[in-house]
Amino acid sequence: MKNPLRRLYDWTLHIARHRHAEWWLAGIAFADSSFFPIPPDVALMPMCIADRRKAFRYASICTGASVIGGAFGYAIGYFLFQSIGRHILQFYGLMHEFDVFSAKFNMWGGWIVFFAGCAPIPYKVFTIASGVTKLGLLTFMIASTAGRALRFYLVAGLLWKYGMPVQTFIEKYLEHLTILFFILLIGGFIVLKYLV
Repeated sequence: MKNPLRRLYDWTLHIARHRHAEWWLAGIAFADSSFFPIPPDVALMPMCIADRRKAFRYASICTGASVIGGAFGYAIGYFLFQSIGRHILQFYGLMHEFDVFSAKFNMWGGWIVFFAGCAPIPYKVFTIASGVTKLGLLTFMIASTAGRALRFYLVAGLLWKYGMPVQTFIEKYLEHLTILFFILLIGGFIVLKYLV
């Protein structure tokens, strides 16, 4: 009998082949950039494994939806920080770090958004911060697009080129990779909490 993690992996691969998989991917990518805690890589990777020919299409969907979600996060910060944005940051325990961070944000804002778009840290904090500090919208959109595209196209490109070996590796070390994923996710929150 398969363990629950293996069943979840198989289910994800099955969903990745579903006719509505692209909508799921877009929804997760959008939500990740503004309020959802799980990154879109959890959908992007199995979809690229399930159909390598569409890897770059999936990366495009992921990038586009993530940038639109980032613009939504920007709007939360710009228009609704007191009523919504503050609560999102408090939920993640990042309010103090956000206050310190936002004071210096606009000096390097475009570069910060770019690097945050590439890194395994909670991107939504940076989209909301961009709106609160009123980072130029054009700068924000260019940096967001560049950072997210670099990240998702790199993932898709690796899976397109090395699909079967990567799939074999993932299936062999699924439990270890899952633990590593959550360590990186939690580590991203710790980086924001203690190093920013």
